[in-house]
Amino acid sequence: MAYSKTYVVWVGRHPGIYTSWDDCKAEVENYPNARYKAFSSRTEAIMAYRESDKEASEMLRNIARHLKTEQPDYKSNPEIEPDSIAVDAGCSGNPGKLEYRGVYLRTGKEIFHQGPFEHGTNNIGEFLAIVHALALLKKNNSNMPVYSDSMVAQKWVREKKCKTKLERNDKNSALHRLVERAEAWLAANDYTNPVIKWQTEKWGEIPADFGRK
Repeated sequence: MAYSKTYVVWVGRHPGIYTSWDDCKAEVENYPNARYKAFSSRTEAIMAYRESDKEASEMLRNIARHLKTEQPDYKSNPEIEPDSIAVDAGCSGNPGKLEYRGVYLRTGKEIFHQGPFEHGTNNIGEFLAIVHALALLKKNNSNMPVYSDSMVAQKWVREKKCKTKLERNDKNSALHRLVERAEAWLAANDYTNPVIKWQTEKWGEIPADFGRK
């Protein structure tokens, strides 16, 4: 069997370590000044990620904090449907402590929040957040759209399968059961709600963002 490379994303939508090119590509494609690299082993990738320039990392965080104060006003953007749900996930590490939530765009109010889960990945959280929103909307007979900034999660939802490579263990068994429930819901239910890619470059960070960039 051919060995798969491991990818480090230092500058992207969700910096971290990824085990497939598709996951890495989703984090860096069309992202301004993205910085990433492929390594032949996971150990090398982890060491490179940990040993990244701390001063540069702090500078990037300061830039991000500054830009955050100048976010576009999505509420006045005619491209965005205000009667909608925006979802996002936050993960401290990859894998790491995970949570996800949904926000009603018109008011900015959080309408659901799950986690933290001890051992998950950002892509799992994004997938669960979309399915959670779709199930909630169907229960309330609403055709409201759902916004997500994760192309990977949207693809998994379309395919009705969370194609994570995260192995089940004692820390994440509850999370895996939640994934199985989400997959079962997708298999058993149709929905008409549009799942729309949030255009971060044009509209700023998605309103459900956890602010951990």
